Amino acid sequence: MTIGQEHAAPLERGVWGVVPTPFAGSARDVDTGSLAGLVEHYEAVGAVGLTVLGVFGEAAALSIAEKSLVLETAAEASSLPIVAGVAALATRPAIDEATAAQQVLGRRLKAVMVQANSPDPDVLATHLEAIHRATGAAVVVQDYPAASGVAVPAATLADAVRRAPFVAAVKAEAPPTALAIARLTALLEVPVFGGLGGQGLLDELAAGAAGAMTGFSCPEALVATVRAFVEGGPAAARRTFAPFLPLVNLEQQPRLALALRKTLFRERGLIADAAVRPPSAPLPDELLPILREQLDGARSALTLLDTAVRIG
Repeated sequence: MTIGQEHAAPLERGVWGVVPTPFAGSARDVDTGSLAGLVEHYEAVGAVGLTVLGVFGEAAALSIAEKSLVLETAAEASSLPIVAGVAALATRPAIDEATAAQQVLGRRLKAVMVQANSPDPDVLATHLEAIHRATGAAVVVQDYPAASGVAVPAATLADAVRRAPFVAAVKAEAPPTALAIARLTALLEVPVFGGLGGQGLLDELAAGAAGAMTGFSCPEALVATVRAFVEGGPAAARRTFAPFLPLVNLEQQPRLALALRKTLFRERGLIADAAVRPPSAPLPDELLPILREQLDGARSALTLLDTAVRIG
């Protein structure tokens, strides 16, 4: 469908959980049971929405049918709004991905998340507009050069976004993220979210971030930290997040981040299997004892957060 540019409702402030795609068995089939349980967990701990088929969701390793299955499962297991990731950088395949997500989710689709594909604001603005005109969907612009290979200065990104009233948020993942977020929030009215596993969360919130859109293995810690910042400022947020910083650091190990994070979800009982699909690398056995030790160090803080959630 072709429509004119429409103003999008901004994404709700808070934590948007980036959902992994669990696999099972030697064939690494999509494990819909684990996926449904994990989505329910995100909702139970206070996430305001879900981001499905992002980089953490291994969307590039999924077939078209599997992508639809993942979206359907997430929608059926939760009432949360959903942002659907679009992996393609070129406009026509990006439109195809956005259209497919829209066909599966219907009104449950809050927005499609599109990679910034050019440092030229004219090219980027044209790309975003074409996707919106073809689908009518609101857009979240993701600036993630580690995945896209495209570096976009904050001022350039803001220029393109200001031309696009259908943009509902920006996800800023170009280090140093706090600097990028400070510059973007000074230039834009739409909310700007941090990512990168929560690695820069405290500084991002201080710089004006609306929350986090990431897949850290303890999403309840992200939720509690954002709430603490809103209610008590930077010091309260720092106290809340401090017990989890070793895990954040562990998860961000180059080339193993996906396997580390999925293994932590498995160790927490939130998914049944930590399998990843090539080209992602599996977790080396040597790191498993270290991972378990780091998780044990965070369990008391997790217990306190779980108690607070149940009381609240």
